[in-house]
Amino acid sequence: MTNKHKTCGFSTRAIHHGYDPKDHHGALVPPIYLSATFAFPTVEYGAACFAGEASGHFYTRISNPTLALLESRMATLENGEAAVAFSSGIGAIAATFWTLLRPGDEVIVSQTLYGCTFALLHHGIGEFGIKVRHVDLTDLAALQAALSPATRMIYCETPANPNLRLIDIAAVARLAHQQPNVTLVVDNTYCTPYLQRPLELGADVVVHSATKYLSGHGDITAGIAVSNQALAQRIRLQGLKDLTGAVMSPQDASLLMRGLKTLALRMDRHCSNAQALAEALQAHPAVESVIYPGLRSFPQYELATRQMKLPGGMIAFELKGGIETGRRFMNALQLFTRAVSLGDAESLAQHPASMTHSTYTPEQRAQHGISEGLVRLSVGLEDVADLLADVHQALAKCGRNTVRQAATAPSAVR
Repeated sequence: MTNKHKTCGFSTRAIHHGYDPKDHHGALVPPIYLSATFAFPTVEYGAACFAGEASGHFYTRISNPTLALLESRMATLENGEAAVAFSSGIGAIAATFWTLLRPGDEVIVSQTLYGCTFALLHHGIGEFGIKVRHVDLTDLAALQAALSPATRMIYCETPANPNLRLIDIAAVARLAHQQPNVTLVVDNTYCTPYLQRPLELGADVVVHSATKYLSGHGDITAGIAVSNQALAQRIRLQGLKDLTGAVMSPQDASLLMRGLKTLALRMDRHCSNAQALAEALQAHPAVESVIYPGLRSFPQYELATRQMKLPGGMIAFELKGGIETGRRFMNALQLFTRAVSLGDAESLAQHPASMTHSTYTPEQRAQHGISEGLVRLSVGLEDVADLLADVHQALAKCGRNTVRQAATAPSAVR
């Protein structure tokens, strides 16, 4: 594949990297290779492929031309050496865990994690002789104290799902790499490489649920892991090929590459819409608190401005009146769709305690900073005036004792 676009800008690489139409009969859109297996011209060539001495494709569970193009684009966008594609985000996470951890090892994880990652750690990894330790990674002294000779991995999301807590990637990386054999893995799903590139800040592996913003259209499930060449190859040959088999289909790889072409444009719109909604929510008398990295009231605002290009498209907030008021608000929404997932063109609303983070017990949610009344919004690409109008009408229906309608929503936001 050509690397002539490697010095180009982000969007140019997202559209062109690794592909030249003249090498494919002039086809502007990369072809989809549906074959499960690939023929060898000679027995010797086939043996070299299986031995890792030749780079040809021989079985789609290991590599495929369509997936290889996607992987090369994700690697360049994250500024990594290589990437591995998976059928889901949890597939990418599980393959990374199973590749890098062994019985007797210890993994330090941040306090707040996506519900299925939490379940994988405590109902899977933790039951195979691997110690899982939750540590407040915003407290570097606590992390330093938690590191031990058995520590082999530090894993975090930043921003975290669903409460948007940030981790200082560069600071955690410095501590992680003071000890031998500790790998820092960062889930970059909320930001995408357009807003944040953890490898540039010292992380060793970046994982994504590519189902979300990278795809952007809600029509596939997909995952990505990006790292250096040697580590990515281990994850491919162990975690993907042998341990999970979580293979992305060529059709989904093609759809994901289509999504990457508009990633920068979409993220700009997600962020500008979310900023307007966060400011409106913060000003509304029915709202108890708003968590959004673009607000100066956000406790880690300085870190957000330093680590992220823009504050993202996700908002978490609580209403006065708690969980029951939150339910009334969500049921009153007309334009926002009540659904899990995030990063789609459509704006989505969900209640983490009863949905995405129901794998936590109530005690665990309290311990890990996920309140029962928290509402999470994935702000989409609709006209911001329509989104503001929908939020205001839903707030007005939450109950006269706790909510009074704010002034008319603005029709335009700078």
